Amino acid sequence: MEELKKKAYGKINLGLDVLRKRPDGYHEVKMIMQMVSVYDELTFRKVSEPGIWISSNKEELPLDENNLIYKAAGLMLERLGSSQGISVTLEKNIPIAAGMAGGSTDAAATLLGLNRLLEGNISIEELLDMGVKIGADVPYCILQRTALSEGIGEVLTPLPAPPACSLLIGKPDINVSTKYVYENLHADTLKQHPDIDGMRKAIEEQDLKGITCRMGNVLETVTVQKYPVIGEIKEAMLKAGALNALMSGSGPTVFGIFASKEQAERAEKEIAGSGLVKELFIAEFVNL
Repeated sequence: MEELKKKAYGKINLGLDVLRKRPDGYHEVKMIMQMVSVYDELTFRKVSEPGIWISSNKEELPLDENNLIYKAAGLMLERLGSSQGISVTLEKNIPIAAGMAGGSTDAAATLLGLNRLLEGNISIEELLDMGVKIGADVPYCILQRTALSEGIGEVLTPLPAPPACSLLIGKPDINVSTKYVYENLHADTLKQHPDIDGMRKAIEEQDLKGITCRMGNVLETVTVQKYPVIGEIKEAMLKAGALNALMSGSGPTVFGIFASKEQAERAEKEIAGSGLVKELFIAEFVNL
């Protein structure tokens, strides 16, 4: 095999809680993670010249060792003891700096794709261990299904897929630094925490309203305060009929959950005309 294509799906957080800041500087989290049908597409090719070569349809992305694809490819080649040259073409659709793990899911797809292209036969357990060396969200993006995420994000418990529904995902014309959000979060002073255990039970019972009524993200206490447009998008989605709406990750992307695709399509028209978002997608849950 000389070439392989792979989809890298974005993620949202149905619930995101931060329990404490650890002595090592990382934050201990408790989250329900979910893949969605907005995806990047990566094409991996073997090339004769040793090295890692990345090209993309997005000029603003770094294409050197600062790109997580590059880091993942380098880690895989090192693990396999291979000098094989690798070319990666990235068709980027997931919004950048959006709280949807766009870079992490590209890195996960790189580990999975190169393991197959180079016939590495590395187990999923070892790939998960390799992923956490690149970023806290990478192991989840390797798992590619609904999961409870704990620790710094690397302790994963697979969950059943939630009930089918439609999503409307909108990103305003701003980028948010995850580092800024966590540096300005004071976990010890948080007054409210999402009911992650209750949401897990609702997922297991296939109770969509039980899931949506428990949606919460403590990082909104930082991001929405700095960027009020996030709150405005949430309100617009609720007004348009969403069962609930929430910021994903550290933001600024907001998603609304709708009972039907028809409702999501009607809401899409309303939100698109509001001027609140730059990128807008109708999506659904993905479990592989």
